[in-house]
Amino acid sequence: MAFVKTVTQLTNELVASYARLGGINHLDGKNLPSKSAITAITCDLLRLLFPGFFDEKLIHSSEVKVETAALLDSVLGKLEDEIRKSLEYQPPKDLPKPDITKAAHQLTVEFLGKLPDIREILKTDVQAAFDGDPAALSREEVLVSYPFVEAIAVQRLAHELYLKNVPLIPRIMTEWAHARTGMDLHPGAKIGTHFFVDHCTGTVVGETAIIGDHVKLYHGVTLGAKSTAAVEQLRGKKRHPTIEDNVTIYPGATILGGESIIGAGSTIGGNVFIMDSVAPNSLVIYDGLDMRVLSKLDKKTTVDFQI
Repeated sequence: MAFVKTVTQLTNELVASYARLGGINHLDGKNLPSKSAITAITCDLLRLLFPGFFDEKLIHSSEVKVETAALLDSVLGKLEDEIRKSLEYQPPKDLPKPDITKAAHQLTVEFLGKLPDIREILKTDVQAAFDGDPAALSREEVLVSYPFVEAIAVQRLAHELYLKNVPLIPRIMTEWAHARTGMDLHPGAKIGTHFFVDHCTGTVVGETAIIGDHVKLYHGVTLGAKSTAAVEQLRGKKRHPTIEDNVTIYPGATILGGESIIGAGSTIGGNVFIMDSVAPNSLVIYDGLDMRVLSKLDKKTTVDFQI
């Protein structure tokens, strides 16, 4: 007969693994920010950005101010608590420990003060989706059904916290959106106005990527680093590409490297692999055998693309 372990034995073995392997929260000290709390806060932030679109109940225009004030007050308190945990985990330089609570409150208020600006830029993203997808029948359809909207809204929120050097929380937010939408937008990426990712799934934008205005990506695009072998030397360095204004990048394209610049007005064809810069107004194509660059200004002139 097989030996059956008791609950006590199972518990002892599991607790021993905690001591041996780690991977537990700071049980004897300050806890890290709560993933479930950040998820709930992020959902409330989406409700503040798009009143009525992320709510289960109808909101009358006469109730907007009261509802907004109540939700803002709730978010402020909850987010302030999570930011305080983040600062206790990794205090800002030159900040005396007693000032962490004060700093958390100030950061939270400053962040919430950015919501109107974030709404302004998100309006351009929704417009870009409507203008860039013939399947979109209205801006309302884009808002309620396109996973891209959630992904870019959460990234723009998280980016503001990232700029304020708030630890942990920005990544928790964008990884939640990543799991929901299939698109991985790092909170550190700088993304301009009128941004749209059609179909959304599988697109990756790295931490130090810079994306200009009126850029359109498709599914499966990667804006990544050439190598992450020397991790410590790469931290904080520009290692992801720059995409200038009015660029379109088609499905499956991979663009790598912090020195790679895709010039304004260029079109990058599907499944190309780029580790170098491309001049403005270029068309990069892969015909199944070779990758070539065609100038949009003089389509008769082609240059072999050097990898």
